Amino acid sequence: MSSLSRPLTGQSRRTSIARPWTAQSRTGTTRPGTARPQTAASTRHEGRYVIALVESRGTAHEVGIGALDKDTGRVMLVQLADCPTYVKTLHQIHIHYPSLVLVPDTSLSATDATLASSGRKPPTTSLLVQFIMEEFPNVPIEPVARKYWNDAAGMEFITQLCVEDDERAATLVSVSDKYYALSASCALFKHTESRLNTRFAACSLRIRYTSVEGTMMIDPETAKSLELVNNATHKRSSHSLFGVLNHTYTAMASRLLRTNILAPLTAEDAINARLDVVEELVQSEDRFSEIRDALKGLNKQDFDKLISSLAASEVRVSGTAKSASARVSQMLNLQSVVRGLPFLQKALMGSKPQLLQIIHDMISDNRLALIADLIADNLNDELGSSKGGLAAVNARVYAVKANRNRLLDVARETFKENVGDIYQLNTALSEKYGLPLTLVYQESGFIFALKKDELEGELPKGFLNVSARKGRWLFSSMELKKMNARMKDALDETLILSDKIIQELVAEILSHSGALYTASEAVALTDLLWSFAHASIIRPEFTGTLAVKSGRHPILETVQAAGTLVPNDIYCCDVSHFQIVQGKSTYLRQTGLLAIMAMCGCFVPAEYASFRIHDALLSRLSNEDDMEKSLSTFANEMTSSAMILGLATSKTLVLVDELGRGTSPCEGIGIAHAIAEELIKIKCFVLFATHFHELSTTLSRQPSVVNLHLSVQRARRSAPGLGMVFKYKITDGLPEDLDHYGLELARLADLPSDVTEEGKRVANALANLHARKEEESQTSILAIRRRAVLKLRSQLTQALDYSALPEEELVAYLARFQKDLIQIFCETSSV
Repeated sequence: MSSLSRPLTGQSRRTSIARPWTAQSRTGTTRPGTARPQTAASTRHEGRYVIALVESRGTAHEVGIGALDKDTGRVMLVQLADCPTYVKTLHQIHIHYPSLVLVPDTSLSATDATLASSGRKPPTTSLLVQFIMEEFPNVPIEPVARKYWNDAAGMEFITQLCVEDDERAATLVSVSDKYYALSASCALFKHTESRLNTRFAACSLRIRYTSVEGTMMIDPETAKSLELVNNATHKRSSHSLFGVLNHTYTAMASRLLRTNILAPLTAEDAINARLDVVEELVQSEDRFSEIRDALKGLNKQDFDKLISSLAASEVRVSGTAKSASARVSQMLNLQSVVRGLPFLQKALMGSKPQLLQIIHDMISDNRLALIADLIADNLNDELGSSKGGLAAVNARVYAVKANRNRLLDVARETFKENVGDIYQLNTALSEKYGLPLTLVYQESGFIFALKKDELEGELPKGFLNVSARKGRWLFSSMELKKMNARMKDALDETLILSDKIIQELVAEILSHSGALYTASEAVALTDLLWSFAHASIIRPEFTGTLAVKSGRHPILETVQAAGTLVPNDIYCCDVSHFQIVQGKSTYLRQTGLLAIMAMCGCFVPAEYASFRIHDALLSRLSNEDDMEKSLSTFANEMTSSAMILGLATSKTLVLVDELGRGTSPCEGIGIAHAIAEELIKIKCFVLFATHFHELSTTLSRQPSVVNLHLSVQRARRSAPGLGMVFKYKITDGLPEDLDHYGLELARLADLPSDVTEEGKRVANALANLHARKEEESQTSILAIRRRAVLKLRSQLTQALDYSALPEEELVAYLARFQKDLIQIFCETSSV
């Protein structure tokens, strides 16, 4: 394997890799900019990853990715072989949504590398970085000196920081020969030290190597078109697959849900294990309620963030009371978390599904009880974390038990006396001026408050900083300011002395951080599966055939009134794997969403559902220009089509909507036909929505092609209607009941009669010409018969492998196959 770094020079030889805590001064100390503004909703489920990535030189497109969420202590390492459009890499970046992207300084040109300090720059920015800039326009990209992309130092970082748990050995073995992933991890941790001023304690990060083979790849455009995470129209709307499925209580489960939607599982055993849990929660109301009550006690808790914040320390220590206060608050939060785990443990006791039994064991770790004992020995049991005000301050002041440090006890007593003096001052001033003054605690200290309707005239002299807020006057006095200053000094001293004891406690707890991370994973998975139990429709099966009876669009079902959504059947197997759908594109989206739900381990809205395990979901669903990339509709179509043909395998699910509409009809039909034939050769499952009726003829010699259409019913015209009813029901075959319903709609829409008549005459002439040619085509007859025989083979195979019918019903079932085959042969022989 060729070396990634440049030849050693005198300067690079001096760079030590023995212990990778270096380079603070060499890379600068300027804090990087942030990405798009984070809302409470986005930070809850997206995370804020810093991503480092590097690619191989030449044409191999080997990419190494390291992603760190500093807030949660999660580190993901990936190495993959990508295609020229880097779809797989962009997919991984979408899963771990970035606030900053780090790349080698040799990947950016001089014009793009605005943050680079020195070094020779290439004439052009690498293609991978250009794709990232286009895909994530609001995320800053920062160059890191090439010498810091070092695989040996990266391995040292991982060995030193990876948490001691059951997966540590597997992580170290998996990543040991991943040269580019190790190089990315080195740059990632160097940046964390030098720019983020953060150093993590040994064995405190949950580092995982992720294999792309274990999940289904969904390209970014498909994720956007299917509205997997965000609504396409309104970003804050909950009308997305994530919004439909998200009933989680904890932030960890919310992030896990987002990851699973963007990268569903491909291991059938793991999916069925999840489905077993969901089935029990659906069938057992008591179990569902007990888990819900246990999760409520952990509501809005973020274990990962809590553990990471305790493990992180500043490289350049400031030692302020603010950081001490934060650490005390974190320990109080950890205390409430550890107290809540036994309730979940009790709720899971006696569960039948093996996965719930494993989760129960994960949160029954003896080390968790040891952590609880350590906290109980050092912290007061009666105090808990409060949201704000004086109660929150008192919780931090009295967090540590008495008699642990005599200086701390004295400082607390001083703080208590100062607070008492302030209350005495309030009482004295109230009596002096005859006003019902109250005290309000703010971050800067106490202030006086008085309702506006309780004050006649002006405030007495001596009061300062008067302001009005929510029907009250807020003000202070010089004496109160002096008392606040004395109280603040006592408070800071109390927190700093408490922090010394807390730090000793944290050091002991971090030696068992593996148990905390394991418990976090267990709670997140339990919360996720409990959330899935809300979609209690039908359990899907995995048989290798895509067969759904009365399936419904999961997002539209929550938007439309009950009973108004028309269900549709889906059937796709190895014999009929290419389906031409003339009509509703919602049918395609419904198919993709149901497959994703099933592979996440969730029930689906249908009467029956059978799925195949897909390695990728690829689509071309949007027919819009891409102004940012300067691509027309047709150019965008061809780019997406090239990506699909390059990535699709026989296990891929492909959704294509109106391909070839961005150019002339003749060229559009020709290109659509050529792409369709390539997809047929690949033998992937394809739903191909089009209004090019000619494709049904040009592809008729392919036995695996099935024609479907949206049923339309003619009705008597009424004043408010057009005289035509779209049933939104997908049925087999070509649309024969109503020819040229586009012209019919044009007539009913009050176009001039001579225009519609001329259009109908030309359309009928062309249709009759095509019909005569099709009737005379022996190739078409042969294709129909071949397709019927292949369909019979598929049906017989399915009956043999999966049928559980009694003998008499099975005989009748097979007789229908025979009758259908005879009918097709009779019809074609009479042509």
